[in-house]
Amino acid sequence: MAQDESPRHTHGVRVATYNIHRCRGLDGRTRVERIAAVLARIDADIVALQEVVGASPLKAGQAAELGAALGMGWVMAPTRHLRGALFGNVVLSRFPIKHHTHHDLTWQTCEPRNVQRVDFELHGHVLHLYNVHMGTALLERREQAARLATLVHDRRVTGPKIILGDFNEWARGLATDMLAERLQSIDLRGHLRRGRTYPGFFPVLHLDHIYYEGKVDVEKVTLPRDRLSMMASDHLPLVADLRISF
Repeated sequence: MAQDESPRHTHGVRVATYNIHRCRGLDGRTRVERIAAVLARIDADIVALQEVVGASPLKAGQAAELGAALGMGWVMAPTRHLRGALFGNVVLSRFPIKHHTHHDLTWQTCEPRNVQRVDFELHGHVLHLYNVHMGTALLERREQAARLATLVHDRRVTGPKIILGDFNEWARGLATDMLAERLQSIDLRGHLRRGRTYPGFFPVLHLDHIYYEGKVDVEKVTLPRDRLSMMASDHLPLVADLRISF
């Protein structure tokens, strides 16, 4: 009789992706504490944020404030400066961070973009997460999707991988098709009655996505739509409960 593979170690992880729009809500007010309250209710283990204002000569920045408010570690991958402050992607985590890097996705003369990769220690194993914010132009996204897929499929990076963020694909298009062919995609229609995440108060577009590769099972997907989350940003947070096996 053939022997089974070595026993798997399976762990539950709640992840979220959230474009916080510089903490500027639909009421025009910039309130970090409101974003922190949304994230506290979500209670995710790992949060991928986009459009975060980082440190400046005068302030610690929104990433530091959110990390302190939630008691989570954080790392930032800035893409540019905004009024003297860093600006870009941030990952918040309850798990120890083993490695952090980012890769340029900027296309031609468009706004600078990158993908942030964070490796976590998960009970003696390593989980890789890619936090991305793609561009708004069609050809730009197609090029960025191809680069992202190549980075994710780097054979030197082994183990389960979660890829999430704001993909800026207003309708199913070239980037979405390319990523769906190369990665496993969470189909929100199988989990939610309404899978649209933008704009927050009356969402009509599905811009935020979660993909994965490896031994990952999707248990539940939620899209918080209470008054607080609908006002805090121009996006809604997208949350997934996963079972990850090593």
